[in-house]
Amino acid sequence: MASGAGWGDRALIYQIYVRSFADADGDGIGDLAGIRSRLDHLAGLGVDALWLTPFYPSPMVDGGYDVADYRGVDPRFGTLTDVDDLLAAAHDRGLRVITDVVPNHTSDRHAWFQEALASRPGSAARERYVFRPGRGPGGAEPPNNWRSVFGGSAWTRLPDGEWYLHLFAPEQPDLDWQNPEVRAEFEDLLRFWLDRGVDGIRVDVAHGLVKPPGLPDTAFAGESGNRPYFDQDGVHEVYREWRKVLDSYRPERIMVAEARLRDVDRTARYARADEMDQAFNFAFLWAPWDRDAVRDAVRRSVDAMAAVGRTPTWVIGNHDEVRAATRLAADGAARGEVEWFDGPDLRGDPESLARTGLRRARAMALLSLALPGSAYLYQGDELGLPQAPPLPPELHEDPIWHRSGGTRAGRDECRIPMPWSATAPHFGFGPPDGRAPWLPQPPSWGALSVEAQNERSGSTLDLYRRAIAVRRAHPDLQGADLDLRDGPDRVLAFRRGAAFACAVNFGDTPVPLGLLGFDGAPLLSSEPLTGGALPPDGAVWFA
Repeated sequence: MASGAGWGDRALIYQIYVRSFADADGDGIGDLAGIRSRLDHLAGLGVDALWLTPFYPSPMVDGGYDVADYRGVDPRFGTLTDVDDLLAAAHDRGLRVITDVVPNHTSDRHAWFQEALASRPGSAARERYVFRPGRGPGGAEPPNNWRSVFGGSAWTRLPDGEWYLHLFAPEQPDLDWQNPEVRAEFEDLLRFWLDRGVDGIRVDVAHGLVKPPGLPDTAFAGESGNRPYFDQDGVHEVYREWRKVLDSYRPERIMVAEARLRDVDRTARYARADEMDQAFNFAFLWAPWDRDAVRDAVRRSVDAMAAVGRTPTWVIGNHDEVRAATRLAADGAARGEVEWFDGPDLRGDPESLARTGLRRARAMALLSLALPGSAYLYQGDELGLPQAPPLPPELHEDPIWHRSGGTRAGRDECRIPMPWSATAPHFGFGPPDGRAPWLPQPPSWGALSVEAQNERSGSTLDLYRRAIAVRRAHPDLQGADLDLRDGPDRVLAFRRGAAFACAVNFGDTPVPLGLLGFDGAPLLSSEPLTGGALPPDGAVWFA
């Protein structure tokens, strides 16, 4: 049975980076019980579902994306009982829950890889992974010239002379998806979590898994999303089989692909009716703050997904990206993408940049929430949290930072623990007598905390709540139609349905509302409409 339109098509899904959301037991690390304690915030925000990053047993070389046991819970995060309790509490509040699956690779501590290390070359245990002999005299050179996404060679040699492939860290060996045992194992673990009641699966590195036949050298290193060993046609066979697994469950379960590809037509292939329900659209992460670039990103995304019978899944932030409130103010936002592992390129007065970044992040929120399709909201973006200042070397955990010798910023600064209270120790991240959070929170974050913004009309949290309520209730926002147009003076505008309209001012000067060409009254704006005009870096909804 092919998957049709389902609950994910218009859903607003909130991403929780488990380690940094809320700490219930006071050890300085976020956990499942902490998430359960903060569900009322999420229900009040108005989101439809939660996506939890990996909480499985892991050495934490890559923030939990190095999984040692796919059917367990890391003791730092809780127990399987905590998972069950969280699912029940979320469902009681009308919230669905999506869990992360990491199929491209395991941890090097996984039982399979430990068995492979203890086995001889050519053994069945090694055939679950990508082991190859080396090249050159004595096999001393890697089997090919592939580079790791995190830097350095994608190959590591063992004492017995064989090499194993790791497209990410050496502690994340790639599985061989031509092996039937690997395919059967992952279908079984999908059932394990679906049987426990999870409502969906987010597939990490969905464009990975299958490698080109013969593992040929690449002609060039390529961008992180376009390396030739990603996005092989054979990977879609895997997801067609997974679709059958999910479709055997009621109520409906969904899958979302994290496939970091520049070509939106290639991305859309992961969301075909017999594969996944959603595919993350990263176009807003790569587009400069420019009307034409954003308009083209919207048009190409909508057209690509319509060709496979879907609507886009909009993303303006996640645990791998410079936070929107900083990224959109950086020089990179004017010239193009701020690369995810390089950090922001901030030039100018810090206070002015912070104001600009927050204005643009608020405008992007209204833009993305007004477009047809689903959307993902990264924890803290509803507060307008900026990227944290650079951490001291001894606190960095991201393998990108370590493998680059500190020349690349990595992602730690976008994973700082949430501020809940302006007055509580550690901004309420954990109990008052608990340990300090695993990464330090900037002192300025108290004013941005949930508690502080709850009491302030017009705060970023207030803006999100009001926008989400309109998105959920307005009849013109329930369909897939979009009438995209250019307004005056670098304004991007569009209509939805009979009465709803949105306009975003990418220019440097205010634009009178009367010039936008919409008949309705302003319903919501990201900034005050002083003098009856849409200010620079502002967005407005009409109805």
